[in-house]
Amino acid sequence: MRTPKVDLRRAVDRFHTELDWLDSRHSFSFGHHYDERNTHHGLLLVNNDDTVAPGTGFDTHPHRDMEIVTWVLRGSLVHQDSEGHNGVIYPGLAQRMSAGTGILHSEKNDAPDAHDQPVHFVQMWVLPDEGGLTPGYQQAEVDAELLAGGLVPVASGMARHDAAIRINSSDAALYAARLDTGGSVRLPDAPYLHLFIARGAVTLESAGELTAGDAVRLTATGGHLLTATAPAELLLWEMHTALG
Repeated sequence: MRTPKVDLRRAVDRFHTELDWLDSRHSFSFGHHYDERNTHHGLLLVNNDDTVAPGTGFDTHPHRDMEIVTWVLRGSLVHQDSEGHNGVIYPGLAQRMSAGTGILHSEKNDAPDAHDQPVHFVQMWVLPDEGGLTPGYQQAEVDAELLAGGLVPVASGMARHDAAIRINSSDAALYAARLDTGGSVRLPDAPYLHLFIARGAVTLESAGELTAGDAVRLTATGGHLLTATAPAELLLWEMHTALG
């Protein structure tokens, strides 16, 4: 039996990578940042909050056996990979890349309409049900659904969800929500939840005030009411199993 827990993680306490072209905040151990007490929550291993300068980005690099979901908050991000997929990711469009047996890809802030503006996005990695899958790619617009103001299932491997995109993780689902001031949502019940405030400010029962970059890791609990105290955007992972 899991013990119910609400674990608040403040934005300022995240690992930080700062380069001349990249400002990246890591919710979990990533790259040379390592803390054995902070490697994952549920199936979520990476929650990177990245800002990339115009005309720059991540050059071609490999991934393997990971479901990678990218969510753009501002600007646009150009994706290209070794399987021939390419596209421009922008706010309101969800993108998933299944690394599978191995894939090379690049992510650049060099879209023709970038207008010399930084791109700000969150990239999240969850483990697939099994390794050695065929690499894949999917993207879909969810702007219309987000206008309704509730939790929108953006990426899911759960059979009960009609999500915009599918992931190869049958015990994981990502929701997004955009809330006006005073708007509210209730978190689902699940063994593991990871709430990330991408922008704005909210209050959450049992956690209090949260602002951009703050996260809450919930274990064996749910049903908490979240209310926006300023226009807000949030990302919520629901997970029904965890890494060993």
